[in-house]
Amino acid sequence: MTRPQLDEEGFRDGYGHLRSISLAEPLLKGYPMSPQSPPLLASRPRSLLLNARLKRVFIVAFASLSAATLIIFASISLLTASPHAAQSVAEHGVPAADVGTWLDTPAPDHEVHDNVADDTSHKYSPYVLGPPTQRFRDNLRNDTQYITSWISAGWTNDVMTYANLIYLGVITSRVPIVAMFTPSHIGGDAATIAFGDVFDVPRFIRDSGIDIVEWREVKDPASTDVDDIGCWNIWESVQYDEHFPRRSTVLDWLKLDISYTRAPEWVKLVPNYEHDRHSTFWTLARLGFPEERAKNLVDPLPSPQHQAVLPPDEHVLCYDYLYYVCAQQPFEFEFDYSPAWRFVGQHLRWTQDIQDLTALYIRRAFSLEPEDDVPPYIAVHVRHGDFGAWCWGIEDVMNDCFAPISAIARRVREVQEELLERKGISIPDARVVVTSDEADPAWWDEIAAHGWVKIDHDAWQTAQTYGRWYPVILDAAIQSTAIGFVGTDRSTYSTLSRRRVESWHDGATRIARWGFKDADAH
Repeated sequence: MTRPQLDEEGFRDGYGHLRSISLAEPLLKGYPMSPQSPPLLASRPRSLLLNARLKRVFIVAFASLSAATLIIFASISLLTASPHAAQSVAEHGVPAADVGTWLDTPAPDHEVHDNVADDTSHKYSPYVLGPPTQRFRDNLRNDTQYITSWISAGWTNDVMTYANLIYLGVITSRVPIVAMFTPSHIGGDAATIAFGDVFDVPRFIRDSGIDIVEWREVKDPASTDVDDIGCWNIWESVQYDEHFPRRSTVLDWLKLDISYTRAPEWVKLVPNYEHDRHSTFWTLARLGFPEERAKNLVDPLPSPQHQAVLPPDEHVLCYDYLYYVCAQQPFEFEFDYSPAWRFVGQHLRWTQDIQDLTALYIRRAFSLEPEDDVPPYIAVHVRHGDFGAWCWGIEDVMNDCFAPISAIARRVREVQEELLERKGISIPDARVVVTSDEADPAWWDEIAAHGWVKIDHDAWQTAQTYGRWYPVILDAAIQSTAIGFVGTDRSTYSTLSRRRVESWHDGATRIARWGFKDADAH
C-alpha cells in the first residue's frame, strides 16, 4: 500500500532588490522529500570556478598586498556594507522584538519601487546579467550552467522538492533556479509567494556554501512573453497511472512552454514496481552530462502552446518533478543521513519578518508582554483532517485510529524528561503549545485540561490580518523555534519540524504513531 503524502513583500533582498509583494498578502503551503550520495561541499560546482563571494575575498586579499592604502580602505568599506552580513539567531529562545503590542501590530509595511530595474545602485546575483528580463534567456550567463524544476504538491512537499532540486544542482555542478510557491492548499485564487519571501536566501547561500538564484531575479514576474524550453519528463518513467509529464501551475506563472523528452526507464528506483514513484539523484544527474544525455535522447513531445519540439536544454537542465527523489531509499527526509536535508534543508532558515511574527504569536499564546523574551517551550503538531481517509473500516477514528491525547501526553512527558536530563531545562505543561487542524471543541477542551496552550488562528484572525498562507507558515515556524517537538507520523509537515528542532536547537523530539488502535502504545 502506498503511504500517504501529507502535509503559506516588499522587502529588500540579499542583492538589494526591493520586492513588491506585501506580507499582508497570501503566503503558501506545500512539501518535498529525498537525496543521493553526498559529495563534500568543497567539491561543489567546479565549472563555476569560484563563486562571487570567494572572488571578492580574493580580490580584497590581493589589494591588501599590492594596492594603495586608499584602495584597501575602499575595499574594506564595500565589504562591511555587504548585504550578506551575518545575522544573530537565538538558539534556545527568541529575544524580544520591538514589534509593539500583539493586537496592534499590523502586517510589516514595505516600500515598493516600480522602477527597480532603472536603479543602478542595486546589486544582482552574480549568476544573472542584471535586472529581470522579459525573456529568461536574456538574463543568463553564457559561462554558467543552470538547473530548474517545478513543484506540484502541498507546501511542505514543495519545500522538500526545492531542496531536492538544489542538492541535484550541487552534484551536477549547476546553479539552481528556484521558482515560487503556489497556493495548492489554500485556493487557486490566492497569490503565489516567492521562495525568498519565506526563506532567507542570502543566509542560505552563506551557511550552505551553495549558490542559488530565484526565477524572479531571472525573468520579470510581470512578463507576458512565453519562453520555449526542452525538459526531461521523469514522471512517466516512475509511475504507471498518468501518461503525461507531471503538471504544474508554476509554468503558467513563469510563462514557460515545455517540450518534454521522456526519461529512460532506469531512472526508477525500483523497476516495474507500481507502489513506489522514486528515482535517485545520481540517475537523474546522469542526464545532465553530455555523453549520457546524448545516449538517452528520444523524440520530444511538442510543447502545448507553440508546438515546439526541443530536446532537453543543455544550458538550463530541467525536470518536470523532483519530489520523489532519493539517494538510497524512499522518503529519505525521515532519516538522519538524508543528504538533501543535511546539505540543503537544514540551512533554509525563515526570513526575519517571519521570525519576528513567530515570536509575536508565541508571546500571545503564553500571555507574555511584548518586551518579554520567548522562553524555551515544546511544540506539538497533531495532523488529523484528511488522514481520516486512511482509517478504513474504523468507527471511532479519533481514539482507535488517530493517536489519542493520552498517547500524545506520554510523548510530551518523554520530551520533558529528556530535556531535563540532557540539557537541564525544565518545561512545564504551561509551556507546551499545540498546533492542529482538528476542529472538534471537545478535543481542544481535553488539550486545555493538560495545561497546554493552542495557536488559535481563527480567534486571532491570522488569515484576515496577514494573508491565507500565514496560518500554515507560522505554525511551521512556531514548531521549529521550540526546544522540544512532538509530531504526527507520516506527516511531512511534522518531519521537517522535527528535523529543524533537532538541527537548529539540538532539541528533543518524538513522533506519535497512528493508523490502528494502540498504534503508539509502547
